[in-house]
Amino acid sequence: MLPGLSAWSLILFPIWGSFVIPKVVAYFTIGFLVYWLYQSFKTAFLGIRGYRTIQKAIKINWQKKYQQEKKKDWLEWEKIKHIIFIPNYNETAEKISNNLSALASQKQIDKKQLIVVLAMEKRFAGAKAKANKLVKQFKGKFGQLVVTYHPANIDGEAIGKASNEAWAAKQVKRELIDKNDWDINYLIATSCDADTCFHPRYFASLTYHFAKNQNRYLRFWQSPIFWHNNLNRVPAPIRIVGIIGNVNHIADIQQPDKLFFNYSTYSLSFKLLDNIGYWDTNIIPEDWHLFLQAFFNKEGQVTVEPLFIPTNIDAPGGKNFLDAMKNRYLQCQRHGWGATDIPYAVSQAIAHPEIPLWTRIFRIYKIIKTHLIWSTNWFILTLGASSPAFLNPKFFQTSLGYNLPRFSRTILTACLLSLFIIIALDMRLRPEEIKIRGVRGWLLHWSQWILMPLATLFMAVLPGLHAQTKLMMGKRMEYFVTKKY
Repeated sequence: MLPGLSAWSLILFPIWGSFVIPKVVAYFTIGFLVYWLYQSFKTAFLGIRGYRTIQKAIKINWQKKYQQEKKKDWLEWEKIKHIIFIPNYNETAEKISNNLSALASQKQIDKKQLIVVLAMEKRFAGAKAKANKLVKQFKGKFGQLVVTYHPANIDGEAIGKASNEAWAAKQVKRELIDKNDWDINYLIATSCDADTCFHPRYFASLTYHFAKNQNRYLRFWQSPIFWHNNLNRVPAPIRIVGIIGNVNHIADIQQPDKLFFNYSTYSLSFKLLDNIGYWDTNIIPEDWHLFLQAFFNKEGQVTVEPLFIPTNIDAPGGKNFLDAMKNRYLQCQRHGWGATDIPYAVSQAIAHPEIPLWTRIFRIYKIIKTHLIWSTNWFILTLGASSPAFLNPKFFQTSLGYNLPRFSRTILTACLLSLFIIIALDMRLRPEEIKIRGVRGWLLHWSQWILMPLATLFMAVLPGLHAQTKLMMGKRMEYFVTKKY
């Protein structure tokens, strides 16, 4: 209830506040505008730095680097195994095949070190046929390619990625790790989506960082996630939020406060995963929640480390424009359901007084800030600057009231510079197959940004607010598998 109530309070504040306390509304808006300017340029700066780091990382021979730097307390490279979970429901075999092909193309690492798990949903009628086709197609490409079938209608479970992965991981622990007496200290679990395409050096880089890190059993690893698989095939509004999201994600994993969370596709030691009891099966958004499980279980010592090897996924698509827009809206609404982590984090913080107070407070602050700004920023930037002058003509006659809209325009115009940097970074980050080509391509690319205010409203802000409002009203949400074309 709290996220939705807080969001609507902030959204409505400039309206009623313009009549009662217009000065407070004005100063609040000015403060938020300055904060927005700071965040915009910080994202641009970290985006540039992240781009340069990525360019260096994808050129490194990680196995050679390991051999040159290895110390006595590092793990043996050859003993490390990667258990990669690919949960799926109604995605096509071709879609999953792209994921498996990317895994089969990994470099600087023996593919026998990859244990791939096709986590199927038993309730899907074609699950076995699809799994059999994929197993036959990729036979002998990995150390093992195993299939699990998550049963339907288990009491207390929510349909979704978390419950499927939890079932698959427990099956792997029992049928592979325990029976084959594998050393759990050398195992890394990676969670991904069916459309994920890993960079050829992802697992070599991950092996290097896992082997050398003395806190490897208290760490998640997160790579920047890009919507590059089909970016040019989706409608402009979806493409716009995808491009902004791509650069934001590079910036997020470099935040100086180190409070960022794992997202979508991530890795952690199987030992940590086993210690915390795997994914909770009664939740929908599993990524941040899994981190919080680990964070509180391990007395606040767990953090996420960046892995500057890009990971490509699909942007939401559809059969036509409206279908694609609907699918993106529903996807973002599902992500907005992550606000349920706020009461979970608060209750866990109270239950774990052994964790330093400020450590707990900052983690809760990060979650609240992310969800609250997500669903309210558009309204504060628009209503906050215009409402006092429009709704309270008397206040508009004051110096503060008269200059507020001007100040807002100046700040938002300055923010355009950071937007240009984001657009330029997007051009540099794109793989060769989706580079912008020809005069027509460049004209379309630049002209689409006229739609940015509406795109961010309908493809990001409103679905997040919708999810928080449903939570506030006590309505549940069923898991929706995003359609990608």
